[in-house]
Amino acid sequence: MNAKGRGFGFQKKRDNAVVEAPPPPGLHVRQAAAAAIAEIIVNGRTLDERIAADEAAGRLAKMDARDRALMRSIVTVALRRFGTIKVILAQLLERGLPKKGQSLEWVLTTAAAQILFMDVPDHAAVDLAVHATKRDPATLPFASLVNGVLRNLARGKEEFLANVDAFADVPTWLAARWRKNWGEEAAAAIAAMLQQEPTLDLSVKSDPGKWAEKLGGMVLPTGSVRLASHTAIADLEGYLDGEWWVQDSSAALPARLLGVKSSESVVDLCAAPGGKTIQLALAGAKVTALDRSAERMKRLAANLQRVGVEADLKVGDALTFEATTFDAILLDAPCTSTGTIRRNPDAAWTKRASHIPVLAATQSKMLDRAIQLLRPGGRLVYCTCSLEPEEGEAQIAALLRRNPDVERVPVLPEEIGGLSECITPEGDVRTLPCHLPNSDPRMAGLDGFYMARLVRRGGG
Repeated sequence: MNAKGRGFGFQKKRDNAVVEAPPPPGLHVRQAAAAAIAEIIVNGRTLDERIAADEAAGRLAKMDARDRALMRSIVTVALRRFGTIKVILAQLLERGLPKKGQSLEWVLTTAAAQILFMDVPDHAAVDLAVHATKRDPATLPFASLVNGVLRNLARGKEEFLANVDAFADVPTWLAARWRKNWGEEAAAAIAAMLQQEPTLDLSVKSDPGKWAEKLGGMVLPTGSVRLASHTAIADLEGYLDGEWWVQDSSAALPARLLGVKSSESVVDLCAAPGGKTIQLALAGAKVTALDRSAERMKRLAANLQRVGVEADLKVGDALTFEATTFDAILLDAPCTSTGTIRRNPDAAWTKRASHIPVLAATQSKMLDRAIQLLRPGGRLVYCTCSLEPEEGEAQIAALLRRNPDVERVPVLPEEIGGLSECITPEGDVRTLPCHLPNSDPRMAGLDGFYMARLVRRGGG
């Protein structure tokens, strides 16, 4: 009997014509998730790029907001634990993936993420994976294999998870770098933290304690509010009124370190999505926000409008930006983003070691241009959300060697909530994902950032 007679997603009409049966609820979400995971892992495209492409092509037109959120959640979890999932599936597939069914990897990865790490009934994850397999002619012959593998996974998931290496979810090249740069113990702690679901941190206009109480969160030493909530951001109290904005606690520090005063002229280079711009504007500065992406600037404009602050928005490249000098400059330079893998796990699988020197060269040029835009006596805070010293410590060391008009202004522990472990011997700030521990792993940790505060000599 052929596939049409075995119930593989087909049904017969009275005139004996064969048509495809309606897909079960949720199948399109899983199919979109599997396609996105494949695109990210194979082609190095970020999740946001993939979703934007899906939007432009109309592939998400049939998804409501809930479906889109679920799709993004599945992809994010699968990427965060991709190494673990790959190791476990290899144990279950003793002979490896069938040569003619390589796309099964993404169906299995999508289902395994739900079974191992999400609040999805095992039977639903298995059933939808089998349906997805049957609907693709290339994988249809392997439906029983998918069913068996995933059922075995569901039965033994606790045992499988107990035997996974701590570095399983970190690419080998990156784990080696972290061991070298931060030591074995810190590297293991970073790897363990990146496996945890990230926190939701907020910067508030005023009274962090009040908003922590209202939203069921806690006030961090740095002044940010950290939430345990899984409520959609737009549904949280205070969002529509612009009382707060989403911003990791580490990401909120650079603008504070700049210490801007009322009416000072400030430029926020690489400003989108706008959290730092909001901080500078609320401090009373005359802020110019620059970003090379027009689309990202639209998001920045919307964030400013919601919070009720203004800035002079400009689309352009920081390297060619022409302006009179500024009293203060914030340069959050483009980088490998390895410090934000917990929040953006696609960064682990879309970045390569070869990207580091390329980005470092751009960062060096941007630093030099920023100094040119800074008035004598003016202040500059340079930061990157990278754990790679070439994009942080080494950048500032090189800048100070080549430019005698620039000097470092050390940061004091009390400026960052007393987190003395985050102050380097030189007086810069280096946060690691394993910093800020908590008995609840989900409420612990920081994005990995490097920050340095500088001044251009010559001011009165």
